[in-house]
Amino acid sequence: MLQIRRSDARGYADHGWLKSHHSFSFAEYFDPAWMGWGNLRVINEDRIAPGTGFGTHGHRDMEIISYVLQGNLAHKDSMGNVKGIPPGDVQRMSAGTGVRHSEFNHAPNATTHFLQIWIEPDVTGIEPGYEQKSFAEADKRGQLRLVVSPDGAQGSVTVHADAAMYAGLFDGEETAELAIKPDRKAYVHLVRGALDVNGQRLQGGDAAVLAQESVIQLSGGRDAEVLVFDLAA
Repeated sequence: MLQIRRSDARGYADHGWLKSHHSFSFAEYFDPAWMGWGNLRVINEDRIAPGTGFGTHGHRDMEIISYVLQGNLAHKDSMGNVKGIPPGDVQRMSAGTGVRHSEFNHAPNATTHFLQIWIEPDVTGIEPGYEQKSFAEADKRGQLRLVVSPDGAQGSVTVHADAAMYAGLFDGEETAELAIKPDRKAYVHLVRGALDVNGQRLQGGDAAVLAQESVIQLSGGRDAEVLVFDLAA
């Protein structure tokens, strides 16, 4: 089964300082058909206006991943981390027993554009944790680079969840395949550009939702950046 979820079918919120597209039900956007997929619970595509951001707020028992596309995301949390997250970095925050953090765009003239991703953890009540790593464009060019995994394989960021996330850049004749077990679920989110997923054409913001499939085939990229999730069913 492969289903296409078009960009304009997502939820949308305009708070002035924040413009956000919601792939799954979030905050005031509720769609019982889109509560998540497997253990993937949230993909929010956020654009933060210059000099604004999310004030300090709390999370519990969730694996939260930030993937910055443009600008810089300033992160500060109750664990003592004060970080800037640029494009190419993947940040993971394990909320566990509870963590408070803020996220800001301190640039005076530029928007910060990023994806906020939530994955449900395998275990609850753990000590909060933080990890951030940089992945070079060359490592994603024409291939799927593992950037998030349960065991930190291949230098990826570690999550306390049965899930893996890959990032790739595709253009022209570049192709890639990823084998998946038919008893798992997969989710392909096209960040930008255009790309064929198992023969279906996606445009920026679109997603392919897969179940009972054995392979993901990527081809026909046009300035494409893509995230692929291998998920517990």
